[in-house]
Amino acid sequence: MTLSALKEWDAQTQALTSGQTAVILRKGGIMETHGGFEAEHRAFLLYPTFLHQNSVELRPDFLPLLRPDPAPGQIILPARAEVLDVYKIESLEEALALEDVQALTADAIERRFHYRNRPWLHALVLRVSPLTPTLTISETPEMLGCVSWVPLELGLKVPAAAPVLAETTLEALRGEVKDRLHVRR
Repeated sequence: MTLSALKEWDAQTQALTSGQTAVILRKGGIMETHGGFEAEHRAFLLYPTFLHQNSVELRPDFLPLLRPDPAPGQIILPARAEVLDVYKIESLEEALALEDVQALTADAIERRFHYRNRPWLHALVLRVSPLTPTLTISETPEMLGCVSWVPLELGLKVPAAAPVLAETTLEALRGEVKDRLHVRR
């Protein structure tokens, strides 16, 4: 069975898996030169990466999540995520309005927004469910590099627990994001 995994900084993956946030802001990896990031998959596994993770770009309340790679050469997949909402944000002010509902600093949001002189970001609101147990796989050369999506050939089921955020909490967050982005409900 082929599943897709989304590479995200380990600290942000931990924040998503623990319910500290359900929002990520994406631009795309270095190797995604044409259109940048796209929400190609509506359900995927979270793939924590330590590549380019930067403490200066994380808000202070997320800094305790920084850690060295616990299993070099192995990928510990902690959760499954489902995209509930995806927004292409073409206003820096709107992108910055999401600062307190995700893990990046305002400076990091601004830097990503303007990356490659393409002024936009994607905001994703996710429903995250921890895997029970986590899944550990060996990292292969095909998984390396600065890309967002990684196809995984898994010959087993990937059981997940209940979502980390209650549905009422998640719906309130979705409404808050819509309001800040001036999206009609």
